[in-house]
Amino acid sequence: MWWFQQGLCLLPAALVVWTVASFVFAYITAVVLRHVDPLVPYISDTGTTAPERCVFGIMMDVSAFLGVATMYVRYKQVEALDGQEDRCLRRLNVSGLLLGLISSFGMCVVANFQKTTLFSMHLVGAVLTFGFGAVYIMVQTALSLRMQPRVHSRAVFLVRLSIGIWTVGSIISMFVSSVIMYSSLPGVDVPRKLHWTPGEVGYTPHIISTVSEWSLALSFISFFLTYIRDFQKIQLRAEVDLLSSHLYSGPHAGTAASRVNGASETSPLLAGST
Repeated sequence: MWWFQQGLCLLPAALVVWTVASFVFAYITAVVLRHVDPLVPYISDTGTTAPERCVFGIMMDVSAFLGVATMYVRYKQVEALDGQEDRCLRRLNVSGLLLGLISSFGMCVVANFQKTTLFSMHLVGAVLTFGFGAVYIMVQTALSLRMQPRVHSRAVFLVRLSIGIWTVGSIISMFVSSVIMYSSLPGVDVPRKLHWTPGEVGYTPHIISTVSEWSLALSFISFFLTYIRDFQKIQLRAEVDLLSSHLYSGPHAGTAASRVNGASETSPLLAGST
């Protein structure tokens, strides 16, 4: 059996690969069409102009869906392992799920509200995605701390803690450099500025800001790589329980009743066993 056939580990792997592919595709298209400069543009800039913004939006929506699915599986796994016995662990687990859902919703907002079209909504989406996403990472790191060494090794906690520090550092760097860049360019419509010349006012903080954004995105994506081994040890299924042998609004006698009593249907995606 191949590694990606074990449990649900294909889910976080697909999330990482698909999201990276959406970034790379948008970047290559935008650079080839000369919509942005090749030297580290903002990720948002690579998805601002047609046609790349159309595909970027669709691919990021799919990433958001994969993110929701991954975070839900993680929630069910923690719940099954220890979430019913430890009240603090249960609260952290629920909080992590809510934070993850908000972050995934923010990803949809970022993808579908381009910065040159509606900058305020794009900024809200970025805060939801990366701000709540960073808190999600820290909550999951706290969960890992409480669950080691009984559930997994200390190394898993340390890896997730390192990624969390990487994420927070990238956020701070991007915020500070962005403030400096905007303050050095009064009167300039920075959100619509897609081309920069080395040496011009604000160029250095711009580069620091864009590098920080790419670093932030990569740190956020890298965190889900730590789920792959965990997800190899879980399968989820959905069980269908028929409450009636027909779909009429009132009582109805039919021969189908004898065929459906006790019937059940399973799918490997939704309700859990570890």
